[in-house]
Amino acid sequence: MNVCFVTYIPLVILSRTSSRSNGLTPWEAGAVDIQPPLRMVIESGEVPWPKEGKALVPGCGRGFDTIYLASALGWKTVLGYDISTTAVAAANEFLKSKNVPPSVASSVKFDAVDFFKLALPEEEKFDLIYDYTFYVAIPPTMRPDWGKQMQSLIKPGGYLITLMFPHVPEPYKLGPPFWSSFENYIEVLGGANGWEIVYNKIPPPEIQSEVHKGKDRIVVWKRV
Repeated sequence: MNVCFVTYIPLVILSRTSSRSNGLTPWEAGAVDIQPPLRMVIESGEVPWPKEGKALVPGCGRGFDTIYLASALGWKTVLGYDISTTAVAAANEFLKSKNVPPSVASSVKFDAVDFFKLALPEEEKFDLIYDYTFYVAIPPTMRPDWGKQMQSLIKPGGYLITLMFPHVPEPYKLGPPFWSSFENYIEVLGGANGWEIVYNKIPPPEIQSEVHKGKDRIVVWKRV
């Protein structure tokens, strides 16, 4: 698999930052555009996204997805968080350099935040969180904490989009990227208690790149 990820472990933050300084960000993984399954779920009309809300992309990298969500949803607050200040600086530079309409750019904010230490009062919780590759960059032992944070940060009625990649039938030991499976997401989300699955699809191969064919699954969970 010709995809480069780096892990979320404080001991390797220096190597992670170095990779980003060389133009290599784990969340982009060869991407030149938004992943087609995200476009599919946002633009198909199959999920009734609110007219207004607050969204978060953890592990935002250069910010492709953050900017896209602000544009496609038209929301006034779309945040991209990354633990690396280098990544946040690159995201802000990317935002300035891509002729993003002012109405969209004003909705986007990038910041260096540790997702696992984030705590919010009820009125500041999110209507949407999008996770693509953040889940597989952290060691599997941290996944229960990921699940608890999603439970904590998404308000009732809000949504979690998980673009699962690499989505594989059996766990493997090496990583990152570490393995993922639909069943594992259910497990770390507390057996899906408190969640309703409102969208669950394996994207058609014709919309996927060769790297992603047969390795993607996109699921939308609604907080209940």
